Amino acid sequence: MEQNIAKPIQKSWFLKWILALGIVIVMNLLFNYGLRTFYKPTPMWDDFCKIEQVNKIPETQEECVSAGGAWNTNPNYDKTIPAYSPEIRVGVDQTKGYCDVNYTCQREYESATKIYNRNAFIVLVVLGIIAIIASFKFIATEAVSLGLSLGGVISMIVGAIRYWSNMDDKLRFGVLLIGFIALIWLGIKKIRD
Repeated sequence: MEQNIAKPIQKSWFLKWILALGIVIVMNLLFNYGLRTFYKPTPMWDDFCKIEQVNKIPETQEECVSAGGAWNTNPNYDKTIPAYSPEIRVGVDQTKGYCDVNYTCQREYESATKIYNRNAFIVLVVLGIIAIIASFKFIATEAVSLGLSLGGVISMIVGAIRYWSNMDDKLRFGVLLIGFIALIWLGIKKIRD
Protein backbone atom coordinates (compact mmCIF):
# COMPACT_ATOMS: atom_id res chain seq x y z
CA MET A 1 0.00 0.00 0.00
CA GLU A 2 1.46 3.30 -1.09
CA GLN A 3 1.49 6.21 1.26
CA ASN A 4 -0.16 9.31 -0.05
CA ILE A 5 2.56 11.92 0.53
CA ALA A 6 1.42 15.45 -0.12
CA LYS A 7 3.78 17.50 -2.22
CA PRO A 8 4.81 20.78 -0.66
CA ILE A 9 2.90 23.67 -2.09
CA GLN A 10 5.19 25.83 -4.17
CA LYS A 11 5.15 29.47 -3.17
CA SER A 12 4.10 31.59 -6.06
CA TRP A 13 6.28 34.56 -7.02
CA PHE A 14 3.03 36.45 -7.60
CA LEU A 15 1.94 35.96 -3.98
CA LYS A 16 5.39 37.05 -2.77
CA TRP A 17 5.14 40.28 -4.76
CA ILE A 18 1.58 40.91 -3.57
CA LEU A 19 2.72 40.50 0.04
CA ALA A 20 5.78 42.71 -0.56
CA LEU A 21 3.63 45.39 -2.23
CA GLY A 22 1.15 45.24 0.66
CA ILE A 23 3.99 45.73 3.15
CA VAL A 24 5.31 48.70 1.13
CA ILE A 25 1.92 50.42 1.01
CA VAL A 26 0.78 49.75 4.58
CA MET A 27 4.20 50.57 6.06
CA ASN A 28 4.33 53.95 4.32
CA LEU A 29 0.75 54.76 5.30
CA LEU A 30 1.67 53.78 8.87
CA PHE A 31 4.74 56.04 8.84
CA ASN A 32 2.87 59.03 7.43
CA TYR A 33 -0.19 58.69 9.64
CA GLY A 34 2.06 58.06 12.64
CA LEU A 35 3.87 61.29 11.82
CA ARG A 36 0.54 63.10 11.60
CA THR A 37 -0.81 61.51 14.78
CA PHE A 38 2.19 61.73 17.09
CA TYR A 39 4.06 64.77 15.77
CA LYS A 40 1.39 67.17 14.61
CA PRO A 41 -0.83 67.60 11.56
CA THR A 42 0.42 69.33 8.45
CA PRO A 43 0.02 73.11 8.73
CA MET A 44 -3.19 74.26 7.06
CA TRP A 45 -3.53 77.60 5.27
CA ASP A 46 -6.82 78.33 7.07
CA ASP A 47 -5.05 78.16 10.44
CA PHE A 48 -2.84 81.10 9.47
CA CYS A 49 -5.04 83.13 7.09
CA LYS A 50 -8.53 83.32 8.52
CA ILE A 51 -11.36 83.38 6.04
CA GLU A 52 -13.96 85.91 7.07
CA GLN A 53 -17.59 85.83 6.00
CA VAL A 54 -17.38 89.51 5.07
CA ASN A 55 -14.08 90.91 3.83
CA LYS A 56 -13.23 94.59 3.80
CA ILE A 57 -10.38 95.24 1.41
CA PRO A 58 -8.05 98.00 2.60
CA GLU A 59 -8.02 100.88 0.13
CA THR A 60 -4.96 102.77 1.34
CA GLN A 61 -1.41 101.76 2.04
CA GLU A 62 -1.75 102.58 5.72
CA GLU A 63 -4.89 100.43 6.15
CA CYS A 64 -3.21 97.61 4.27
CA VAL A 65 -0.03 97.53 6.32
CA SER A 66 -1.90 97.83 9.64
CA ALA A 67 -4.03 94.81 8.61
CA GLY A 68 -0.86 92.74 8.02
CA GLY A 69 -0.96 93.07 4.25
CA ALA A 70 1.51 94.31 1.66
CA TRP A 71 0.70 97.28 -0.54
CA ASN A 72 1.46 96.94 -4.24
CA THR A 73 1.60 100.08 -6.31
CA ASN A 74 0.10 100.27 -9.78
CA PRO A 75 2.81 101.01 -12.36
CA ASN A 76 0.12 102.31 -14.76
CA TYR A 77 -1.13 104.94 -12.34
CA ASP A 78 -0.81 108.40 -13.87
CA LYS A 79 -0.64 111.04 -11.13
CA THR A 80 -1.24 113.82 -13.65
CA ILE A 81 -4.77 112.63 -14.46
CA PRO A 82 -7.28 113.00 -11.61
CA ALA A 83 -9.31 109.88 -10.92
CA TYR A 84 -12.59 111.68 -11.77
CA SER A 85 -11.28 113.17 -15.03
CA PRO A 86 -13.03 112.31 -18.29
CA GLU A 87 -9.55 112.20 -19.82
CA ILE A 88 -8.92 108.75 -18.35
CA ARG A 89 -7.95 106.60 -21.27
CA VAL A 90 -9.80 103.39 -21.96
CA GLY A 91 -7.94 100.34 -20.65
CA VAL A 92 -5.74 102.31 -18.23
CA ASP A 93 -6.28 101.27 -14.63
CA GLN A 94 -6.32 104.41 -12.49
CA THR A 95 -6.13 102.72 -9.10
CA LYS A 96 -3.08 103.69 -7.07
CA GLY A 97 -2.48 100.11 -6.04
CA TYR A 98 -3.91 97.14 -4.23
CA CYS A 99 -3.44 95.31 -0.97
CA ASP A 100 -2.28 91.73 -0.65
CA VAL A 101 -4.16 91.15 2.61
CA ASN A 102 -2.67 87.67 3.09
CA TYR A 103 0.96 88.79 2.90
CA THR A 104 1.92 88.28 6.55
CA CYS A 105 -0.19 85.20 7.24
CA GLN A 106 0.98 83.58 3.99
CA ARG A 107 4.64 84.05 5.04
CA GLU A 108 3.88 82.54 8.46
CA TYR A 109 2.14 79.58 6.80
CA GLU A 110 5.07 79.02 4.41
CA SER A 111 7.55 79.17 7.30
CA ALA A 112 5.57 76.65 9.39
CA THR A 113 5.19 74.35 6.37
CA LYS A 114 8.91 74.49 5.64
CA ILE A 115 9.79 73.51 9.21
CA TYR A 116 7.16 70.75 9.24
CA ASN A 117 8.40 69.30 5.94
CA ARG A 118 12.02 69.37 7.16
CA ASN A 119 11.06 67.46 10.31
CA ALA A 120 8.90 65.03 8.31
CA PHE A 121 11.85 64.47 5.96
CA ILE A 122 14.12 63.57 8.87
CA VAL A 123 11.57 61.22 10.46
CA LEU A 124 10.69 59.46 7.18
CA VAL A 125 14.35 59.00 6.21
CA VAL A 126 15.21 57.56 9.64
CA LEU A 127 12.20 55.21 9.51
CA GLY A 128 13.15 54.21 5.96
CA ILE A 129 16.70 53.38 7.05
CA ILE A 130 15.37 51.35 9.98
CA ALA A 131 13.06 49.43 7.62
CA ILE A 132 15.95 48.67 5.25
CA ILE A 133 18.13 47.46 8.12
CA ALA A 134 15.21 45.35 9.41
CA SER A 135 14.88 43.79 5.95
CA PHE A 136 18.23 42.04 6.56
CA LYS A 137 16.81 40.37 9.67
CA PHE A 138 14.04 38.79 7.60
CA ILE A 139 16.28 37.66 4.74
CA ALA A 140 14.92 34.10 5.05
CA THR A 141 11.41 35.37 4.38
CA GLU A 142 11.93 36.79 0.93
CA ALA A 143 8.61 38.62 0.60
CA VAL A 144 8.91 40.33 3.99
CA SER A 145 12.52 41.29 3.35
CA LEU A 146 11.63 42.67 -0.08
CA GLY A 147 8.62 44.57 1.29
CA LEU A 148 10.63 46.16 4.09
CA SER A 149 13.52 47.19 1.85
CA LEU A 150 11.25 48.61 -0.88
CA GLY A 151 9.07 50.28 1.75
CA GLY A 152 12.13 51.87 3.33
CA VAL A 153 13.27 53.23 -0.02
CA ILE A 154 9.78 54.59 -0.75
CA SER A 155 9.66 56.22 2.71
CA MET A 156 12.94 58.01 2.01
CA ILE A 157 11.69 59.14 -1.40
CA VAL A 158 8.44 60.49 0.07
CA GLY A 159 10.38 62.35 2.76
CA ALA A 160 12.73 63.86 0.18
CA ILE A 161 9.87 64.92 -2.11
CA ARG A 162 8.12 66.71 0.77
CA TYR A 163 11.20 68.78 1.58
CA TRP A 164 12.85 68.91 -1.87
CA SER A 165 11.76 72.44 -2.83
CA ASN A 166 13.14 73.85 0.45
CA MET A 167 16.51 72.08 0.32
CA ASP A 168 19.56 73.90 -0.89
CA ASP A 169 21.53 72.32 -3.73
CA LYS A 170 24.29 70.91 -1.49
CA LEU A 171 21.76 69.12 0.70
CA ARG A 172 19.97 67.77 -2.40
CA PHE A 173 23.28 66.46 -3.74
CA GLY A 174 24.12 64.91 -0.36
CA VAL A 175 20.74 63.19 -0.09
CA LEU A 176 21.04 61.81 -3.61
CA LEU A 177 24.62 60.64 -3.03
CA ILE A 178 23.76 58.87 0.22
CA GLY A 179 20.68 57.30 -1.37
CA PHE A 180 22.69 56.12 -4.37
CA ILE A 181 25.44 54.60 -2.22
CA ALA A 182 22.88 52.95 0.08
CA LEU A 183 21.01 51.40 -2.85
CA ILE A 184 24.21 50.07 -4.42
CA TRP A 185 25.32 48.64 -1.07
CA LEU A 186 21.87 47.14 -0.48
CA GLY A 187 21.83 45.56 -3.92
CA ILE A 188 25.29 44.04 -3.52
CA LYS A 189 24.55 42.83 0.01
CA LYS A 190 21.21 41.22 -0.89
CA ILE A 191 22.54 39.58 -4.05
CA ARG A 192 25.74 38.30 -2.40
CA ASP A 193 23.86 36.90 0.62
